[in-house]
Amino acid sequence: MADHGTPHFHNDPGVAVIHIGAREFMCIGAKPPFDHPHVFLDMGSDDEIVCPYCSTLFKYEPSVGHGHCKPAECEYHDTAKAA
Repeated sequence: MADHGTPHFHNDPGVAVIHIGAREFMCIGAKPPFDHPHVFLDMGSDDEIVCPYCSTLFKYEPSVGHGHCKPAECEYHDTAKAA
């Protein structure tokens, strides 16, 4: 995992479940400026976890690939930091 950054996900679309390809990640709730405190979540050996701030259900799906999700629009990339 050291060769990858911590993926960030949001739930702006308001979907019931976000399938993700990582067991450790950050939930930001919605896209800035409406985001909640960025929370590091770790599923451990479980296959799902609920964000304690926004109640989004995240399910681990390895076929999605590390740092990616379904629906794809729930991936968050901070373009200000990338520039």
